[in-house]
Amino acid sequence: MSEERKNETPEQSQPEEEKLDKKEAKAKAKLEEQLEKANADRDYWKNEYYKVHADTQNLRKSLEDERRAALKYRAEGFVDELLPALDAFHIVLDATPPNDQVKNYLVGFQYIYNQIENVLEKEGVTSICPAIGDKYDALTMHAVEAIENDGEPNRILKVQAKGYKLHDRLIRPVMVSVSKKAGESKEEKEEDKPEGEAPEGEKVHKA
Repeated sequence: MSEERKNETPEQSQPEEEKLDKKEAKAKAKLEEQLEKANADRDYWKNEYYKVHADTQNLRKSLEDERRAALKYRAEGFVDELLPALDAFHIVLDATPPNDQVKNYLVGFQYIYNQIENVLEKEGVTSICPAIGDKYDALTMHAVEAIENDGEPNRILKVQAKGYKLHDRLIRPVMVSVSKKAGESKEEKEEDKPEGEAPEGEKVHKA
């Protein structure tokens, strides 16, 4: 075979070299195509990995937030069930005792009530009890009645029931009575009287 190639003329070996070059070019093109596809697959699965990783992190964070919220507000249902008893304490302790015997009982009730409040505070529960004359706050209060008053409107006249918060969550607003402007002023009443009628307090003298 080597003897035959030695006897070949340059014109005879050129087609063979061209054929080899074409095969090499074809093989190279195929390898480049496979490499390009492999790179595309790599980028695709890399992006998919990052997406799944991000989704997993978000899910983990969401579950952790839900777990923390469940622990933080775990006492909400219990406190809600306890509100009637707390209201009863508030009503009794706010009343004026009729005699010394009842007054002594109230001392014991106050001690028990303070203990309950201390336990609730450890769980993050705080009571809301505005002072008389404070401005009405719609975010933490609920007006159960509005009473006509000569003073400034939307002021607390009476606290009917305390409000309660668990950390930053409102369990129940304060139940309050608020002031409102009188329906008619004295001047408005005078204007509504028929013509010729004398104002209150003035006598009509006959001619």
